[in-house]
Amino acid sequence: MSLSLAACSTTENRENFANLAQQELDTVSNEKVSQWDTLDTVAPASHLTDLIQDPLLDELIQQALKANPNLQSTLLTLQSSLWELKSTQGSQLPSVDANVSSKKSKDSDTNYSADISVSWQLDVWGKLANTEQAASKTLASDEALYQASRDTLVANVMKTWLSLTAKQHAISIEQQRLELLEANEKLIIKRFKNGLDNLEKMDEARTSTSQSRANLAEYKENLETQKRELQLLLGTATQLNISPNLDYPKVSLTLDELPNQSLQRRPDLKSAYLNIEAADLNTTVAYKNMLPSISLSAALSQSADSPRMALFTSPVWSLVAQLTQPLYQGGKLKAAREVAKLKTAKAYQAYRNTLLTAVNEVENAIGQEKVLQQQVSHIREALASSRSNLAQYEKKYRSGLVKLNDLIAAQKTTFDLEAQLDGLIFKHLSNRITLGVALGLGVKQQ
Repeated sequence: MSLSLAACSTTENRENFANLAQQELDTVSNEKVSQWDTLDTVAPASHLTDLIQDPLLDELIQQALKANPNLQSTLLTLQSSLWELKSTQGSQLPSVDANVSSKKSKDSDTNYSADISVSWQLDVWGKLANTEQAASKTLASDEALYQASRDTLVANVMKTWLSLTAKQHAISIEQQRLELLEANEKLIIKRFKNGLDNLEKMDEARTSTSQSRANLAEYKENLETQKRELQLLLGTATQLNISPNLDYPKVSLTLDELPNQSLQRRPDLKSAYLNIEAADLNTTVAYKNMLPSISLSAALSQSADSPRMALFTSPVWSLVAQLTQPLYQGGKLKAAREVAKLKTAKAYQAYRNTLLTAVNEVENAIGQEKVLQQQVSHIREALASSRSNLAQYEKKYRSGLVKLNDLIAAQKTTFDLEAQLDGLIFKHLSNRITLGVALGLGVKQQ
């Protein structure tokens, strides 16, 4: 009866942070997700790898998942948690120890002794079971973090692979610009020699050409830098022999089922929630550490003049039941209990931060999706008008109706718009990958 009263005294009302976390998620889902408008759809996507269909990209992703050192380090942490769980499970089972010793005293024969002891702590209050449950939650949290690491790695591989095409397009556009600038420079030099242009125009043409050559060198190095970045993600030091795609692939993403796809699937949120549950279970264990513990032990022992006799003759057995109640440990158990409670509260705040970050990431990505769609559309129209305007300037220049400077200005505007449009297309496709990750479109588990 006294033990039951002691048990009840340790189950004081504690705030259920797991329920608070679920309420927080439900509130955000009701208030925020319903405000996110459905965007234009291309094709359904259930996983991150469904966004882009390309055999070469699939090979790169598989190589990264196998060899990326950061991901492998996370996997080792997960495996360590698994063994910690198995160690915790063993604490609920009886332990068996065997001991054989010999002793020799002066003027006496050698004496041999052997004993086997079995001990078992009864899990009266479920403390050992709670400890195992906490370890299971921690393992599940580590599994979710490993999945989050996989998702982030695959997203980075996809973005870097897309950026190779963007860098190659930048090189191609600048090469075309340089060819035209060199042709213009030759024309201006010729006009200068014929007295039709001044020295300032010739120097200006040479300046533009040199600047374009410098930009081209930078763009080529940027492409090589992206290749090295991809090598790092793949976990290899071998130089990649890969040619960028000539055109951007389609990055398909549907948001028709946005409320079902958002937030609930994010592994970082799952991990944060499991951390709350694990911390709460550890708090329960800290409370139960203040309760009495009951243990049973049995022993078989024998002493003889030879090892054989000590091991095989009739042993003496004993059985002990022990009840232990912590009385005074300088406040250590109470302090451990309060620390455990604070860790649970801290885990809840970490969950709230993860949830708010998730909402922010989704809203930013959706905002960028809308803005980039508009920008791409507007710049396409501007580029079409610029090309039409350039064609008119070329025609009028051949007829002597406009000056060369006006033609060069129209050419510059067209190339600038081409570069701007290509950059916006890359940002738009890359943002769709970002949005997919924010919505929890992870990698298929193998």
